[in-house]
Amino acid sequence: MPDTQKPAHTSRVCPNCGTRVAESAARCAVCGTELTPGGTRRAASARMTGRGPTLSIPWPVAIATPAVFMLIGAVIIALIARSGRAFAPGAASATPTNTSAPSETLPPTSTPEPTLTPTPLPPVEYVIASNDTCVGLAIRFNVSVNSILQLNNLPPACNNLSIGQKLLIPQPTPTPVPPSTATFTALESTRTSCELFPYTVQEGDTLAGIAANFNVTIDGMKEFNQNIFGDTVFTGLTVQVPLCRRLPTPGPTPTATPPPPYPAPNLLSPRDGSVFGLSDESVALQWAAVAALRDNESYLVTVEDITEGTGRRTQAYVTETKYIVPSTLRPSDTSTHLFRWTIEVARQTGTTSDGKPIYSSGSPRSDPRIFGWSGGRTAPTPTS
Repeated sequence: MPDTQKPAHTSRVCPNCGTRVAESAARCAVCGTELTPGGTRRAASARMTGRGPTLSIPWPVAIATPAVFMLIGAVIIALIARSGRAFAPGAASATPTNTSAPSETLPPTSTPEPTLTPTPLPPVEYVIASNDTCVGLAIRFNVSVNSILQLNNLPPACNNLSIGQKLLIPQPTPTPVPPSTATFTALESTRTSCELFPYTVQEGDTLAGIAANFNVTIDGMKEFNQNIFGDTVFTGLTVQVPLCRRLPTPGPTPTATPPPPYPAPNLLSPRDGSVFGLSDESVALQWAAVAALRDNESYLVTVEDITEGTGRRTQAYVTETKYIVPSTLRPSDTSTHLFRWTIEVARQTGTTSDGKPIYSSGSPRSDPRIFGWSGGRTAPTPTS
């Protein structure tokens, strides 16, 4: 029997990967290594390993290089962290703003009271008498010497005054009275708002006659006068005439209502307590005008010798603001007598059956003043 057994093939091992290959194989079927001896195997081995040319680095450099990279990284991280804080929203610097100081609250201011401006009075005319000087006139009328000099264009020495010369004397400006803050009852308010005129009861006056003269009611007279009992008034009694109680004038052609009373005249000269000697032949009395008098009005001048005690006096009705005391009233002895004088406005209301005028009071009587006047005879000179 023929021998069918295949001849045994010898094998060898790939020197590269250890795979068993045929003896005749020129290349390893697994790793592709050429199985030819020599450099071919090394080349194949080199291609299979993929190694190329290598770079040789000293070991100190190899150790220092990572440390350098780590240091650079730490510096970069620190810079990033610092810049992050600088640009953080919460760390942004606030722009300072000027805050104004709180305004102080002022206390409420009270409304000032209205200022009362006094109205200056017109100057009065004065006739220079004996021994008059600018200083004396300024003291007498309570004004400054300079005001008299300026008003009359006088020199500063004021040494050119002559008897009978007329000067203008300024009147002191009255001091305004502040309004009253008192609270009145209804009755007090009525009495306060009513204009009252003081009237001194004369001989022969009756309550009905006084009321009729001022065209007021008798009940109105009693309402404003607690000193009137019944319908009787006494001579010398001062009553208040309520001008707010005037009656309306009846009839189609009413009679004109009597004018309101004037204030008491203001006496000017002579000064209270002045004394006139033997060289003064007359005494001139002067006062300030109360207003422009009407045709039926005049000033009643009363001069009375209060030293003699016999009631020697004189009365005169004048329309000017000056009166010369008659020489007949001058004392006849050598002593100095005291005289009292007053001024008031008189209003003629009718005439008597024999043609004499009837007067009624048109103003309160002025405050009295006193002056002295020496007698006309000189005392005999004693002889030794």
